[in-house]
Amino acid sequence: MAREAGPKRRQPKASAARRAQDAQRVQRTIEDAINSGEIIAVGVLNLVKNTILTALVGVQDVGAALGVAGVAAVRGSIKAAAAIGGDLGAVAREAIRGTVTAAEEIGGELGGVARSAARGAVNATGEVGGDVGTAARRAVEGTVAAARELGADVVGLARSAAEGAVEAADHIGDTAGRAVRATLSGTVAGVRTLVRDVSAPGPRTRPQQARPRGTRSTTRRGRAPESRGTLDAEAS
Repeated sequence: MAREAGPKRRQPKASAARRAQDAQRVQRTIEDAINSGEIIAVGVLNLVKNTILTALVGVQDVGAALGVAGVAAVRGSIKAAAAIGGDLGAVAREAIRGTVTAAEEIGGELGGVARSAARGAVNATGEVGGDVGTAARRAVEGTVAAARELGADVVGLARSAAEGAVEAADHIGDTAGRAVRATLSGTVAGVRTLVRDVSAPGPRTRPQQARPRGTRSTTRRGRAPESRGTLDAEAS
């Protein structure tokens, strides 16, 4: 009985190590495959889709590696396009479209893939000095295009992509966060109200503190203007 217990305790460590090795190999494979020349020769959509599918062959935990593959493919495509002065927005759109399509072919969780890929697109665009608002819009457009082609949940995937884009923009800075929210506040690729499901940065959503029992509020008259201010901030 003691001999059997040892391998069972070590198994999770081995599995975790294998997942880490797979993730590193997938990222290296994609980074080596995606470059400016291949983007021109093959096209972003097919290059990203085929590269992801090839990189995931032999991977033990495909679900875990898929997120790494998608982000690496999207980031690599945008940086390769920036190196040759390409249209970053168009590349972001097609890269995410290819990523979601590849995820569907291997049975991946599409919402998570769309979210992480859009996050990667906005981050990479910011790193190369591109327009993060345009990148966010194009990321959602690519997600919607893929969802429609696959017969998937268009609205759900579009909102997942919007969430990822806003998360990345907020991480970049307040200006980027406002730009992306403004871009996604209207209708994008036929989907409306994407930003409503994305929480605003911390200072805009301060929770109201409870008032000690027995005390009276002294801010009743200021309540209405306070509400209008919050709505104005969210609308901006």
